[in-house]
Amino acid sequence: MRRVLRIGHRGAAGHAPENTLAAIQKGIDLGVDFVEIDLRRTADGALVVLHDASVNRTTNGRGRVDRLSLNEVRKLDAGNGERIPTLAEVLAAVSSRCGLMLEIKAEGIARQVVETVKAVGFRGPAIYASFLHDELRDVRVADPKARLMVLFSRLPRAPVARATKYEATYVGLRHDTATGRLVDAFHQAGLLVCVYTADRPGHIRHALSVCVDGVISNVPDRITTT
Repeated sequence: MRRVLRIGHRGAAGHAPENTLAAIQKGIDLGVDFVEIDLRRTADGALVVLHDASVNRTTNGRGRVDRLSLNEVRKLDAGNGERIPTLAEVLAAVSSRCGLMLEIKAEGIARQVVETVKAVGFRGPAIYASFLHDELRDVRVADPKARLMVLFSRLPRAPVARATKYEATYVGLRHDTATGRLVDAFHQAGLLVCVYTADRPGHIRHALSVCVDGVISNVPDRITTT
């Protein structure tokens, strides 16, 4: 049977507050191959796990994370009493337990992300992903062997050429843009294809039917190839 990566989105955000240690632990408990997290930087230079540019939606605080100190960020409730974790905390929690997909959400942080992964001595596969494709160039400089994922929100005119331009290993597509022909074109170029964020059973079945290599989901327990 074809192997398809099960990737927990923002940990396993369908089961626990997104991008928290609780969500990450839930993803690991569900047996995912990777947990995916989002990375930004605080005003005082700390890498934290947060999707949005501001803390408004996911915490009881307000303001842009890049204008808040780490101390201020750490005081916020990210849901059910969970805190916004640092990248170092997530690396420690995940190391040797599953892979980690690190999505770079802000410009200028790529090298610091790679340096932190190296400094912690993370044990396990790591994939660096971003819609900010120039950040992936900085990842490549910092770690020539890094596995990169070019993320597309909308498909450019020549998506395969765009992905290969950045020497990517993976490409990440919106689940509703993935077709058998497109996936096959990426495969012929030596790229592995993951889709996001497929939560509904029908969306997951479609992704599997077009032979993707990985499915990113808030509810990764729904991903099955049987």
